[in-house]
Amino acid sequence: MVNLGLIRRAWLEMRGPTIAFGLAAMVVSTMIHFALPRFQKSLEAFQLPASRLMNLNNLRSAMLGTDVSNAAGREIAAGVAWSHPFFLALVFAHIITVCTRVPAGEVDKGTMDVLLGLPVSRLQLFISETIAAVGTSCMVIVLSVIGSRIGNSMAPEGMTPDLGRVVMVAAVLMLLVAAVGAIAMLFSTITDRRMRAVAAVLMVVVASLLLNYLGLIWEPAKKAVFLSLLNYYRPIGPLGQGAWPLRDMAVLGGIAGAVWLAAGAWFSRRDLSTT
Repeated sequence: MVNLGLIRRAWLEMRGPTIAFGLAAMVVSTMIHFALPRFQKSLEAFQLPASRLMNLNNLRSAMLGTDVSNAAGREIAAGVAWSHPFFLALVFAHIITVCTRVPAGEVDKGTMDVLLGLPVSRLQLFISETIAAVGTSCMVIVLSVIGSRIGNSMAPEGMTPDLGRVVMVAAVLMLLVAAVGAIAMLFSTITDRRMRAVAAVLMVVVASLLLNYLGLIWEPAKKAVFLSLLNYYRPIGPLGQGAWPLRDMAVLGGIAGAVWLAAGAWFSRRDLSTT
């Protein structure tokens, strides 16, 4: 079911966005992992009033999706860095870009007939596109990890998290990216216009971000926070406890697998033509 020619074709089309988003993610990761530990260290040097400290903890808890009142400064700084909206926006933008290429992008460009005219099955095409998307996403995340280590190398003493725990966070992030990518592939198979598919995925991502931030500070949002994909991506857990968040990983993996199968089934059965 794997066609190396299709994977090479996908890589040639994806390499530009992958390199651009990967380098951008590495630079942003370097900057925030350099700045946030210093900011956290400076906060620890001051004796903040209880009310201001509570407000600050509420803000960081909302960003991280979990209570940080008992977490150490090193884990808080790294957790906020790995959950930073600007960083996540780059990672999500990459996976949405590559996963809406086929079929919506091909139909949009008027080249779907040519692609389906190749001596390959739709299943081969779908699996090959998936492998290419996963591979390029891994490249972006690896570059992000490299950026985080570069930034942490210039952090104050005692503010650098262990590499093993950072790898745990990267693995959970990869599952989150896989879930967003599967949703992007599903919308790409449903619509014939790429921008519509991109807009639909963005709505899901923005809704997840909003629910995740409101879940700890607004009572009505607590009942719906389980619908947020980011509810299952909480870097502070692996960073603080050094344990794999198996439940969250299982949920993200299950969502990614179920939506991917639905996208594949839809792709294999729907009419696809540009004439």
